[in-house]
Amino acid sequence: MVTLQERMVNLIGQLTMPVVEVALVLQHHIHGMMVSLTQHAEQTGGQLNDKVANPWPIVSPDESIDSQIAFDVEKVLKIVDQDRMDILSTLIRVTLIETEMNLIEGILALRSWEQLVRQQLADANGPGQLFSPIDLPEEW
Repeated sequence: MVTLQERMVNLIGQLTMPVVEVALVLQHHIHGMMVSLTQHAEQTGGQLNDKVANPWPIVSPDESIDSQIAFDVEKVLKIVDQDRMDILSTLIRVTLIETEMNLIEGILALRSWEQLVRQQLADANGPGQLFSPIDLPEEW
């Protein structure tokens, strides 16, 4: 997991990737891995741990603030840099294969990223903040 973490931190920093692009790539990978893991669990009669099966909680933004902000999803999707997202997606896929991570380990490695990204998206005050570079904590 450390290898994946290090590679993602380095690439995201080098490409100055916006929060929204990282979020889209993570969602794509987590969804695909969860489909496979859920099918396996159903076939074997196993159960998935809640920490694996569901996104980790985030601190909700102050709901007392009346938010009139509307995000045009179609416009956002037209603005994202598909090449940059493909590079991150390839890095994740190759690293998961190279390190021979099983589905659970891979999902858990990406869930921490998902939590960070979801928190930053929840804290966004306007569409422009979706395209702000992701803010990585020092310990990452």
